[in-house]
Amino acid sequence: MNYTYYPGCSLEASADSYDKSLKSVFSSLGLGLQELEDWNCCGATAYMSVKETVSLTISARNLALAEKNGLDIVAPCSACYTVLAKTHKIIAENPELHDCVNSALGEVGLSYNLGCRVRHPLDVLVNDVGIARLAAQARVSLQGLKIAQYYGCQIVRPYATFDDAENPVTMDNLFGALGAESVYYPNKVRCCGGMLMFTFTDVALKLTDELLRCAQENGADLILTTCPMCQTNLDMHMQEIKESYGRSYTIPTLFFTELLGVALGHGIAEMGLDRHMVPISDSTRKLLETKK
Repeated sequence: MNYTYYPGCSLEASADSYDKSLKSVFSSLGLGLQELEDWNCCGATAYMSVKETVSLTISARNLALAEKNGLDIVAPCSACYTVLAKTHKIIAENPELHDCVNSALGEVGLSYNLGCRVRHPLDVLVNDVGIARLAAQARVSLQGLKIAQYYGCQIVRPYATFDDAENPVTMDNLFGALGAESVYYPNKVRCCGGMLMFTFTDVALKLTDELLRCAQENGADLILTTCPMCQTNLDMHMQEIKESYGRSYTIPTLFFTELLGVALGHGIAEMGLDRHMVPISDSTRKLLETKK
């Protein structure tokens, strides 16, 4: 199986371990990723609030380029995935707006004919590859590892295309099959504050504190996420949280592909687990270094 790959801005920079671990996981499963040539920023959520037609056109340019490949487009960043999926749905349901977007794309010799399916890698791995195959190929058991599965507020909202919008369980099921225990984590689709960390820091710190506190109080060894912004907010602001709320946290936040890659036999350093601000514990490291 082959896919068009849309890395987005974050995976080219701050979340490069997400990019590398995703590519390693797909390669070890025989899945092809063809990076979209000449892709541009999806516009993220900010553009949607400025001018809809401009936002849709910026995003639809990527879909138009991907459509030429005749493959599903895989977008690992939660914001990118949501924006691309939203763009497709909005113009598919509004012919007049679709014509407007295609008129703008026509200025650069492009058009989008609604022929590209937007996918998240979690969806691809669970539904195209299958949990049974992933478990069969595992080389490291996650038995004894307790995980807070944090989906964030975007990959199942507003379109719950591959999981439940209020109680997603895709990661729970996947890592459960690999031996891990998913702890009680009612905050699994709560917002981390996103870009508010740079504009309304006090609001974002409160949201992030609630996510970390819930995970730690329920005995998680680590948090898994699918989103670069979520990972950054949970991983990098513990000192500010301590100063604001007097609470200390030592719980690491990993991309789900990093842990999946280790389970499939890739090394801890290779998957980037040592590159985050908060390290995994010695006991977790020992567990992940033990082959089946």
